[in-house]
Amino acid sequence: MKRWLKRNLPAAGAIRASGRFGVFGKLLHDPNLWHLNRHSVSGATALGIFVSFLPPFGQSLIAAGAAIILRVNLPISVALVWVTNPVTIPPLFYFTYRLGCWMLGIEPGEFELEYWLNWHHWIAVIWPLALGNLVCGTLCSALGYLTIQQIWRRRLMRRIRERRERYRASASRDNRPSSNRQT
Repeated sequence: MKRWLKRNLPAAGAIRASGRFGVFGKLLHDPNLWHLNRHSVSGATALGIFVSFLPPFGQSLIAAGAAIILRVNLPISVALVWVTNPVTIPPLFYFTYRLGCWMLGIEPGEFELEYWLNWHHWIAVIWPLALGNLVCGTLCSALGYLTIQQIWRRRLMRRIRERRERYRASASRDNRPSSNRQT
C-alpha cells in the first residue's frame, strides 16, 4: 500500500510549486505533511472523509489547512475530499438531509423546483442537512480511520511473521549437519 501511495500521490515539490495552496506558504515545508506512516495516513483519511461531508465550497483548502494543523498527510486528505463531486453530492446530501430529518423528528420537504427556489425553504433545510452531514461525516471518518489502522496493522504483522519464518528457515539451514564435511 505504501509503495502504491508513493507512486500515485503528487510529490511535495509539485504541490508547493502549484499556486493552488500558495496561501499556506512555508507551512507546506513541514516534512510531516508528506510522510506515509500509519498515523499520518489514517489521520488524513479521517480528515478528508469528514471534510467531504461539508458544503462543497472550498473543501480542498479546508482539508489542506486542517492537515497542516493536525500534521497529517496533506495529499491524501485533499484527495479524499473529492469523494464528493458533482455526481455524488446530490444523492449523498439527500441521504444526509433525510437522516437529519429523521433524527430531528420532522417531515422531509418536497422536491419540487418552485419549493427549492424559495429561500425560506433553505432555512428549514439547513438544520437537518447540517445534522445529517455531521453525523455521517463523523461516523464515516471514524470508520475510515479504523479501517486504515487495521489494514496497516495486518500488513505489518504479516511482514513480521514472514521475516520470522525466513529467519527460522535460515537458522535451521545453518544448524544442520553437513553430510559432505571432511573430518
